Amino acid sequence: MTISKIIDSDIAAAAKRLIDNSRRTVITCHKTPDGDAIGSSLGLAAVLADGKRQVHVITPDTPPRNLHFLPGFDNVVIASRFTEKARCLLANADLVFCLDYNSLQRIDRLQPLVEASTAPRIMIDHHLDPEPIAAVTISHPEVSSTCALLYHFLYETGMSGMVDRAAAECIYTGMLTDTGNFSYNSNDPDLYLIIARLLETGMNKDEIYTRVWNTNSSNRLRICGYAIYRKMQLIPEHSMALITLTREELNEFDYVKGDTESLVNQPLSIPGVVWSVFMREDEPDFVKVSTRSVGEFPVNIVCEDLFGGGGHRNAAGGEFHGSLAAAVDFLMSHAGDYDGALPESQENKENKQ
Repeated sequence: MTISKIIDSDIAAAAKRLIDNSRRTVITCHKTPDGDAIGSSLGLAAVLADGKRQVHVITPDTPPRNLHFLPGFDNVVIASRFTEKARCLLANADLVFCLDYNSLQRIDRLQPLVEASTAPRIMIDHHLDPEPIAAVTISHPEVSSTCALLYHFLYETGMSGMVDRAAAECIYTGMLTDTGNFSYNSNDPDLYLIIARLLETGMNKDEIYTRVWNTNSSNRLRICGYAIYRKMQLIPEHSMALITLTREELNEFDYVKGDTESLVNQPLSIPGVVWSVFMREDEPDFVKVSTRSVGEFPVNIVCEDLFGGGGHRNAAGGEFHGSLAAAVDFLMSHAGDYDGALPESQENKENKQ
């Protein structure tokens, strides 16, 4: 079997021409970068850094701690800490990549810097409804991760031979994290053909799994245990689970970014729970919302409707500007609006009785 060609040949060729003519490339991703965002950014950087051009990765803020092991991470320019450097790099760029985001609003403090740049942009993204922010848009929402879509692009433009072990580790990490260790949105045969190609570079996928999922600080274990034991609510009438953490609770466990990664997935292991919501009070009157689901339940629609966000059918996020209590009240006042999307399984019928 060969990897499917899914990108229009004219679009792929236009992107390749921009790459070939670039000598100062900047790669950007969305705020609060996850494994797919930073993985695709660092993976592409490793491919393009061939000595002919300068390549820089700029993130709006700091990626989670469990992703700092990725090759090239030490060279990432974090705009929240090095704003002037990020501004200069973007001002001098002759090509800007927009990876894993479909709107400039998703890059937070980087938005005015990217808008001020005169460089053409290439978007590679798998979220719905991309905005017209790039000279070349490669958008395929049916693909499970931007990292997988990036590999398709490299494969279809003859650049996949430039994927070395470092690039493979980054690309695989994004594929791994955006499918929950290949537990959802992962029935595409191309995923496993791509993995086979990545393994040929000498990449150790078992080691990556351990670094991403099975490496914890004591505080991370404690905060997740506390959240499940004390804060998880089961709401059977909506086949839903809800976990909330206040700013005070986060501070009690010396929370750092990444400590609650994958917490939202855990309630989905409970029979009858179709969707799970985690609300984290990052700042006073600002709540970060993460959602996950199983089957056909569209948490991306929930996040788009209620929290100004989006994502994928089984994994999405958003924000709420207000108190944590108000966010919970708002969610619960609308949760019933989505009962029609619940599967009519025996377990869910029993839950609703």
